[in-house]
Amino acid sequence: MRLRGNYKLILGAACRLLIVALATLGGFFARHGPLEQDLMASLQPPDLLNPEYPFGTDQLGRDVFSRMVSGARVSLAIAAAVVFISGGIGLLLGAYSGFVAGARDTAIQKLVETVWAFPPILLAITVLTFFGQSLPNVILALSLQRWIPYTRVARAQALTLRDMEYVSASRIMGGGTGWILTRHILPNLIGPAIVVATFSMATAILAESSLSFLGIGVPPEVATYGSMLADGRSYVTQAWWLAVFPGVGIFVTVLGLNLIGDALRDMFDPKSHLNVS
Repeated sequence: MRLRGNYKLILGAACRLLIVALATLGGFFARHGPLEQDLMASLQPPDLLNPEYPFGTDQLGRDVFSRMVSGARVSLAIAAAVVFISGGIGLLLGAYSGFVAGARDTAIQKLVETVWAFPPILLAITVLTFFGQSLPNVILALSLQRWIPYTRVARAQALTLRDMEYVSASRIMGGGTGWILTRHILPNLIGPAIVVATFSMATAILAESSLSFLGIGVPPEVATYGSMLADGRSYVTQAWWLAVFPGVGIFVTVLGLNLIGDALRDMFDPKSHLNVS
């Protein structure tokens, strides 16, 4: 019943499925590899009836459609890895902090405030400049601060759950901290964590595109939306499709994730289902 008429969730899911279909099925329709060059066919305009280059070619004669497929795969892979790493760290740390409270909670929150003080994009640039360009380094750079929202949400929920009767009963029966966290606290954090994860994936994709646009993200031989935008900015007046297609890819991906996150937040919020007269 909650899904019926939820247009934000439906539109977000449609955008999400479009990008997933491009990443998973687009390779079956691409006639060329994302790095394959044909200088004789450079800067061909898009033609959906042309199976060779339906989205046209860039200044080096590379197939824009196959590069869009590669960009979708890289974006989804980085976003999933960042959410998995940062979500795992943030949930465990936040649940432990809120459950134990006291001095350990204060120390963890001081750590959160210290890390949060650094500008995210500058911190990512510093990491990539020091360690070099690679896919694992990009994931590391984007995960350094994205565990903080999970920690804050998990801590707030754990502070409430630790006083519940079933948690107190488990503690009286001899349940240790690890047992209570895994059996009673963490399972109740799944809903809020999913909401945070959808928004975190969107910001991770934007950050990765920004880093690739600046030329310090993934290696140059990997086609991403950000690097495609960087290559196409010099040909905006001559070949509009070089910037438009990757820009649309970023827009659709981020829009879908934000709509899904917004819809899930409304679904998991009990106040949104109350009839207030």
